[in-house]
Amino acid sequence: MYAQMVETGLKKVQTNEDMSLEEQAFQARIDAGVKIEAKDWMPDAYRKTLVRQISQHAHSEIVGQLPEGNWVTRAPTLKRKSVLLAKIQDEAGHGLYLYSAAETLGVSRDELLAALHSGKAKYSSIFNYPTLSWADMGAIGWLVDGSAIINQIPLCRCSYGPYARAMIRVCKEESFHARQGYDIMMSLAKGTPEQKAMAQDALNRWWWPSLMMFGPSDAESVNSAQSSKWRIKLFSNDELRQRMVDQTVPQVEYLGLTVPDPDLKFNAETGHYEFGEIDWSEFHNVLKGNGPCNRERLRTRVKAWDDGEWFREALVAHADKAAARKAAA
Repeated sequence: MYAQMVETGLKKVQTNEDMSLEEQAFQARIDAGVKIEAKDWMPDAYRKTLVRQISQHAHSEIVGQLPEGNWVTRAPTLKRKSVLLAKIQDEAGHGLYLYSAAETLGVSRDELLAALHSGKAKYSSIFNYPTLSWADMGAIGWLVDGSAIINQIPLCRCSYGPYARAMIRVCKEESFHARQGYDIMMSLAKGTPEQKAMAQDALNRWWWPSLMMFGPSDAESVNSAQSSKWRIKLFSNDELRQRMVDQTVPQVEYLGLTVPDPDLKFNAETGHYEFGEIDWSEFHNVLKGNGPCNRERLRTRVKAWDDGEWFREALVAHADKAAARKAAA
């Protein structure tokens, strides 16, 4: 999940007895499947939860460009280069859609970016791993964006209208990213022994971080339970993670590769794959800022922001000049 461990600010799931009359009416609208819009009344906790989730999601899309950016000049063909450029451009657009959705909740984009650049705001732990080979571009598209689709399709039906509508276009573009990644992996898997080994190495390194993307088990989480009640979250982390495993293992087998999990097995009774224990200590360590590339990612992002200051100022000056001319006319 691109927005991991989102706090609601509540210590327990709200019942009718805990709610004011306004909150009860608000919950009734959600239960009836009515979309909440920007100008509608909403509880402060609902608003703050959405700001945290949407901004984390937006930050993840923006930072997610960085692991791929240094492979544009090293793509093996012109076609691969143009496809990767298109994908990176899409990720920038996703961030803009989501920042716009967050702004409808009364927070400015400058505030959101300042929180990211200061290290206060979080983004998905998956983007703090290094991209060591061209095969990583395939693994990211196939596994990371594939996992994102599994998480994001339900968000198209979430209770907050601007977020749900933004996700419709995002999901369509993410499906292209997943196909692009799988195409890279298929080409490598069908190539020379060295290329197939490269694909297997990328799968080995990205498999477990991709499972961690959905976040820890939320069976006992007040935050997840309340987000589900508000229909910000429609499925549990474990349900989405299971979907990812069930969907991806047959694809791995088709490629002739091996899932790096000795405990993986298919349960014929449940119809699901059972998989090994995830190292959650690694997940929490990366999320706290101690991953392989945390500092590098944030430093690169801040530098890009600072280097682009002159251009943002020029755009504002041009807009002000054009508005002045229009007023004078």
